[in-house]
Amino acid sequence: MSPAGYIAAALLVPAAGAAGIALAGRWPNLREGVTLATAALLFACVLGLLPTVLGGSLPQLFVLEMLPGIALGFRVEPLGMLFALVASGLWIVNSVYSIGYMRGNDEPHQTRFYVCFALALAATMGIAFSANLLTLFLFYEMLTLVTWPLVTHHGDDEARKGGRVYLGVLLGTSIVLLLPAVIVTWVVAGTLEFTPGGILGGKTSSAALGALLALYMFGVGKAALMPMHRWLPAAMVAPTPVSALLHAVAVVKAGVFAVVKIIVYVFGTGTLAATSASDWLPTVAGFTIIAASVVALRADNLKRRLAYSTVSQLSYVVLAVAILAPLSVIGAALHVAAHAVGKITLFFAAGAIYTAAHKTEVSQLDGIGRRMPWTLGAFAIGALSMIGLPPAAGFVSKWYMLSGALQAEHWVAVAVIAGSTLLNAAYFAPIVYRGFLRAPAGPAHGEAPLPMVIALVATAGATLALFFFPQVPLALAGALQGG
Repeated sequence: MSPAGYIAAALLVPAAGAAGIALAGRWPNLREGVTLATAALLFACVLGLLPTVLGGSLPQLFVLEMLPGIALGFRVEPLGMLFALVASGLWIVNSVYSIGYMRGNDEPHQTRFYVCFALALAATMGIAFSANLLTLFLFYEMLTLVTWPLVTHHGDDEARKGGRVYLGVLLGTSIVLLLPAVIVTWVVAGTLEFTPGGILGGKTSSAALGALLALYMFGVGKAALMPMHRWLPAAMVAPTPVSALLHAVAVVKAGVFAVVKIIVYVFGTGTLAATSASDWLPTVAGFTIIAASVVALRADNLKRRLAYSTVSQLSYVVLAVAILAPLSVIGAALHVAAHAVGKITLFFAAGAIYTAAHKTEVSQLDGIGRRMPWTLGAFAIGALSMIGLPPAAGFVSKWYMLSGALQAEHWVAVAVIAGSTLLNAAYFAPIVYRGFLRAPAGPAHGEAPLPMVIALVATAGATLALFFFPQVPLALAGALQGG
C-alpha cells in the first residue's frame, strides 16, 4: 500500500469499525472482537507509515478544497507520527481493559461506549495527520463531540453535570478563542499550512504575535492550561476506561499535540525566540504545574488526584516547548508518549482497585498492594514515570526538558521542574507506601478480572520499555523541525 493509502486507511478503519461494532451490538463477544480487530488494524496502518517518516519523507493526502487555497488535507510529520503511534497502540490495550471493566462492573450502554471510542480514534487520527489549521480544527471539534457521550455514560445527574462542564469549556474555548485565532492567522499569513519554521515570521508585531499566541494557548482547551482546566476533573464522572481515553490515549494528548504543533509549525520557535511574544507562556505553564500539583496533594479521591496530576503533567509539555530550546522541544514531544503510557497505567490501576475492592479514596488503600500486588506494582511504575525517576519513561522526557531549560538558562523553568518533581513524589509515594506497607483493611479480595490485569501490566511494561528502548520516539522527536 502507498503512504497515501495508509493515511486514508488510518482515517477510515476506526470509522468503519464503529459501524461494525454497532451492527454487532446484540452479540457482545462479536462486538468486542470487532473492537479488538479494528484497533489492531489501525495500529498496523499507522506502523505502515513509520519507515517512510523515519526516512525523512512527509507522506500526504489531500481530499478536497474546502475554501480557496485551503484543502481538507493530511500530512504525516514526525510529531504527528509519534502521536498516532501512541494513540493507536494504546487503543488496543485500552480495549482489552475495557472488556474486563465494562463486564466486571456490569456497565450499561456498552455498544454505544465502544462505538464512541472508535469514533474518537478516527478523530484523533485526523488531528495527528492534519496538514493545516482548518483540518486540525475540524477534527478537534469532532473529538469533543464524540467523547461527550462517553463522559455522560452513566446518565445520572452527576454525569450530566460533568458533561455540561466538559462540553461548555471545550466548545467555548475553541469557538470563542481558537477559531478567531485561526481566522486571524489566515488574514495575516495568507495560509494555514503547517510549515517548518512557521508562517507568521515578519508578518506582524511582537505584541500582536503575543496576543495571537494567547488565543491559541487558551483556545486549545484540551491542553488544560489554567484557568481552562475545569473540564478535566469534571469529566472524572466517566467510567475508568473513558478516563484513560481522556488522559492518555486521545483527548488531552490532542491538546498538547496541538500546542506543540502550533508553536513549531505556525509561529516557529525561531520567530518566538527573536521576540518577546512568548515570554509570558512559561510563567502560566509553571503556575499550572505547581498549582495543580498542590491540589493533587490535597485530594483524597484517587481519580481526582490523578486528574490534577494530568493537568500538571500536560503543562510540562507546554513549558518545555515554550522554553524554545532544541532539547526542551524534544523533551516536550517525548513527554507526549511518556505521559501517555504512565498515566494510562495509573488509571487502569485505579479502575482495577474500584472493580475488585470498590475503593475510590486514597485513605482507603491500606494494604491494597498485598491483595492486588500486580495492580499496585504497575501503579508504582506509573508513579515513577510521573515523578520522573528511572527506570521509567518519564525520566527520559524530563531529562531533556531540564537539559533544555539549563541550555537556555531559564532558571524559573528549572525551579518549576525541580519543585514539581518533589510535589509529584509527595502525592504518589504515600499511595504506594499505604498499599504495600500497611495492614489490609476490609473484606478479603483478589485482583480485578484478568483482562484488566493483563492491560495494566502491559502498559507498565511499556513504561519501562520506553526508558530502556527510546530510539523510535527519540528519533521522531529529534526530527521535529523547530525552524
